[in-house]
Amino acid sequence: MTFTPTLPVPRITVSLIEDDSGIREGLHAMLNAFTRFKCVSVHPNAEHAIRYLPENKPNVALVDINLPKMSGIECVRHLKSICPTTQFLILTVYEDTDLIFESLKAGASGYLLKRSEPNRLISAIEEVHNGGAPMTAEIARRVVKSFQDARPDGEAVAALLRPRECEVLELLARGSSYREIAEQLGITFSTVNSHVKNIYERLHVRSRSQAVAKYLGK
Repeated sequence: MTFTPTLPVPRITVSLIEDDSGIREGLHAMLNAFTRFKCVSVHPNAEHAIRYLPENKPNVALVDINLPKMSGIECVRHLKSICPTTQFLILTVYEDTDLIFESLKAGASGYLLKRSEPNRLISAIEEVHNGGAPMTAEIARRVVKSFQDARPDGEAVAALLRPRECEVLELLARGSSYREIAEQLGITFSTVNSHVKNIYERLHVRSRSQAVAKYLGK
């Protein structure tokens, strides 16, 4: 009988971006207590993370919003362009709807509250690593409510646009990149760029965030 050895399951590598030393040490100890995780780096602020985190290329980064100088949202925005394969999971005390959307627009893939149970955080790390978008129930309800409340304004904005421009704006609001939009709609990157320029002109805005905000009625 031939014996086939079982290959070890690759561990999920995680980096922490948190200014509170107690929380940072607690998260570090918790992660290393599980064989399927490996905490590869810890960072006390955004500047330190931007400088050193790319060296480790973690699968997942847990990010606090309220960092000393540069915010966690800006930190994610910078790091996402440097580390496109890293999934960023916001871990914070804030339930503000605007912060949630700003985090997601910056490149975060999930948003959890620090009061979440340890088991929920562990499952969220696995979920985001596997392509999910974990959120606590409270956060998910806020996101859904925001879209529901924004629907009348979204319809008013859609009336100003052509059908294809509406499709592009909808995907922009979901956080899709220009290349992802091109693939989903079966058009070229330059055509997406042309549609976006038309959207800006018709809505009298100058940026993606302004267009999305207008679409969401914010």
